[in-house]
Amino acid sequence: MLVFLYLFLGNIRSTLIVVATLPLSVLFAFIAMRISGLSANLMSLGGLAIGIGMMVDGAVVMIENIFRHLEERSEEKVSVLRLVGESAREVARPIVFAIGIIIIVFLPLFTLQGVEGKLFSPMAYTISFALIGALLLALTLVPVLASLSFKMGGQHKEPKLVLFLNRLYKPVVNTVVKAPKIVMGVAVIAFAGSLLLFPYLGSEFVPTLREGTFQIRSTLPPGASLESAIKYGKRIQSVVDEFPEVTGTYARIGRAEVGGDPEPVNVVATLVNLKPLDQWREDVSYEDLQSRIAESLDERVPGLANNLSQPIQLRTDELLSGVQAQLVASIFGDDLDELGRIGKEVAALANDVPGATDVRAQQSAGKKQIVIRPDREVLAQFGISIDNLMSTVETGIGGKGAGLVFDGVRRFEIFARLQESYRGSIDEIRKLPLRGNSGELIPLSRVADVEMYAGPKKISRSNASRRQYVQMNVRGRDMGGVVQDLRKRIEEQVDMPPGYFVEFGGQFENQERAMARLAIVVPITLALIFLLLFSAFSSLRYAALIFMNVPLRLLVALSRCL
Repeated sequence: MLVFLYLFLGNIRSTLIVVATLPLSVLFAFIAMRISGLSANLMSLGGLAIGIGMMVDGAVVMIENIFRHLEERSEEKVSVLRLVGESAREVARPIVFAIGIIIIVFLPLFTLQGVEGKLFSPMAYTISFALIGALLLALTLVPVLASLSFKMGGQHKEPKLVLFLNRLYKPVVNTVVKAPKIVMGVAVIAFAGSLLLFPYLGSEFVPTLREGTFQIRSTLPPGASLESAIKYGKRIQSVVDEFPEVTGTYARIGRAEVGGDPEPVNVVATLVNLKPLDQWREDVSYEDLQSRIAESLDERVPGLANNLSQPIQLRTDELLSGVQAQLVASIFGDDLDELGRIGKEVAALANDVPGATDVRAQQSAGKKQIVIRPDREVLAQFGISIDNLMSTVETGIGGKGAGLVFDGVRRFEIFARLQESYRGSIDEIRKLPLRGNSGELIPLSRVADVEMYAGPKKISRSNASRRQYVQMNVRGRDMGGVVQDLRKRIEEQVDMPPGYFVEFGGQFENQERAMARLAIVVPITLALIFLLLFSAFSSLRYAALIFMNVPLRLLVALSRCL
């Protein structure tokens, strides 16, 4: 930074004066952060790093104007103090307006809410605090240091780098000034062309972070045993370990060490450690490896619903929508069977959408349940109450405390229930004995219908309605394009009864909320910038001339996105 400033200022004293404002501006920002309750985190400190170039703008303008006056008025009999004061007053107003416009540019970030607000608002606040401090220093400290450091009559020449750049720039300016209509025509055509390309740009909430570790969440059918899950976990590890970019894997089944991380036994979470990117094969990218691992698992370990993501990304996605995936299509309605049908159709459509990967519908059915329907008339004949019947079933299947065993100062509860081989057999459950009024033993099947059926594993509710979801990740394409495609296909191909509807959540939900807010705040911000420009120049023409840079800058930004 010091060398860069010296090359453009050409004077070591002026360079040191400008550089001296940087730590003081950062100190001002830290004081403001302390007062406002902002912590020093990656985003806030990153804001200071981004704002270093903007922090010195005011000081550079002030020093350059003082140099200009020292050069042009070197023959006048005037004190350095007076000359510096006049120079400072001359550019104070433009500096205030320029830095004020930069701060207003961050207004959209101030208004963001939710996750996006937590991510970006600390950076915006920190940069704004630093710019306010830099403005105060440019108007006060820089003129004082300049009056103490410079004298009248000295040689104040343009730096060699600036002279060299001027020699390159003047011919260009002279050429374009001679043909203003052609230049304006090219600019307008280029801007119009960029607007035509705008609809083809992708959109996503935040760029995906490359964590250097994959996590595969594999879901087995409901009711899968622990032994089956262990076998599948070993098969998954053996497939993934074959890739040369992988250094090691380990699988985790059920509940993890952390109490807030519950998982059913039919879920296998496999953590995949990777080599540094510079040690990978040349033809394999980060997203490429994810796709290859997913395809290999689908081919060699069929029957699983795999979700290949990253550890931090999974946790973030789960906090956003309650589902460990980037994108969630939530289907709302009343009937579980109808929700299941729509969920399967949406999942089938999502599998055909380019960019949608790891598509999986919520497992809502397939959980074996025992249904006992007592026959009240038969129960009355034998003098058996409903409470007695349900108590017997509860004790036989679920278990009940039957007493205590004391071993010195320790005590243990006696827990009585049927053996596992009997609890797992519906025929044995039908033989559960009930004692009638006369003392005879009556099997449960005589007084109740005992059946087993595959009932709902889980019933999700949201917005006062039952909910079925289809989760998916996005690779090789922007999330906005995937949602747009899938939403169009659902409207055209899915028969949605009255009262049933689909909403997209996850990262896309935050993206939609942020875009809706920005659609209001950005025009207001542009209007405020134009108002400041008009106040600074007191001319509508000059304000519009400078404001025309905004769409042309947009042209450059769009070209970088393509």
